[in-house]
Amino acid sequence: MANILQSVGRWFGWGGTALGENTGQQTGLPSAALVLGTKALAPDAALQLAAVWACIDRRANVVASLPYFAYKESGGQKVLARTSRLYSLLHESPNSRMTPFEFWRAMMMNHDLRGNAYARIDRAAPGERESMGEAIALWPMPADQVRPIVLDDGSMVYEYMIAGEIAVLSSDNVLHLKNLGNGTIGLAKLDYMASTTDEMAKAQESASKIFGNGGKPTAVLMVDTALTPDQRAGLKTQYGELASGSTSRLAVLEANMKYQQLSLSPQDQQLFEARGMGVEEICRWMDVPPILVHHAQSGVSAWGSGIEQIIDGWYKLSVRPMLVNIEQAVRKRVMTPRQRASMSAEVSLDALLRGNIKDRFEVYAKAVQNGLKTRNEARQLENDPPVEGGDLLTVQANLLPIELLGKVKPGASGGNGDNVAQ
Repeated sequence: MANILQSVGRWFGWGGTALGENTGQQTGLPSAALVLGTKALAPDAALQLAAVWACIDRRANVVASLPYFAYKESGGQKVLARTSRLYSLLHESPNSRMTPFEFWRAMMMNHDLRGNAYARIDRAAPGERESMGEAIALWPMPADQVRPIVLDDGSMVYEYMIAGEIAVLSSDNVLHLKNLGNGTIGLAKLDYMASTTDEMAKAQESASKIFGNGGKPTAVLMVDTALTPDQRAGLKTQYGELASGSTSRLAVLEANMKYQQLSLSPQDQQLFEARGMGVEEICRWMDVPPILVHHAQSGVSAWGSGIEQIIDGWYKLSVRPMLVNIEQAVRKRVMTPRQRASMSAEVSLDALLRGNIKDRFEVYAKAVQNGLKTRNEARQLENDPPVEGGDLLTVQANLLPIELLGKVKPGASGGNGDNVAQ
């Protein structure tokens, strides 16, 4: 009966869920708790869990470290639009207070914790006709201070609460990055993973109590005579340091007293194992391989043991999709129709190769040898000055078309070392 009422209520829009489509204020919160009695941690509390902090920090730093370029399209070619407002906004300075790294790291933290990241778009005044409406600044807005609202006509506005006041912004003036959801709003990941974070928080609290006892479990002090209440209290005070882990002085047992240390209970041992399993659960929620947050795994216990394949897979399956999400959101929300018709903006994944000089130069060599890039283009990527003759596209002789065989002068390379078709 309850299921029928719930289905009818959803059909008529009563108490809609995060996956439903409704007008009015949108919510990305789950409609019910998976485990009764659990509650979602606030962001500042969740970030006190080492695994949550490490996952958020790792994803945010990787995405924020990649350069964002704007290009001008002309005749089928893309040229860096260094003098454009879009290039300055995305690559140099999103606003007067933040660097691009700081801006995108803040956006990623809101996206991964709250499922949505918002930024207010300041646009140029209509006085300049050529650049009318172009974005000149992006200001991140904390997700907890923004309420997305769908109006009856299907349009969307955002209520931004700051300093006791509410500013209503149209969708044209808000950059909205959405996590997994119904397309209108992203699901609040921190609330969906409440049972996991609640369990981890309780496990950490229990472990703190154990280590708060100096890392020592309970012990017993055995005597062969009956003690009065006052004697028991005196012994607890006198020899309590044995159990608490203090090494401030040497304890001497009198008469027939015997001190017996108790080992950790099976429940305590399982607690420490559960904390390790909890790290893997949080990594699964955050889509970060555990090894990348310094959590040892079976078969991958150190950097260099299969780590390259793990990182490569993470880039392809996690980082790259996030970059596509950012690129498309910027194109749809930040760029004007005039910019979309003549420009493009892309996040460069080439920067991920900067840390590995061997892989980087192997890519350059293949690109130059196969005529995909000139030597000067490869040198520019390394911030090296151009060289004479370095603007020619060259290929190895064994890659020449059949019809050019016999028409190539040996050594005719203009000083570049490859054979050039004449």
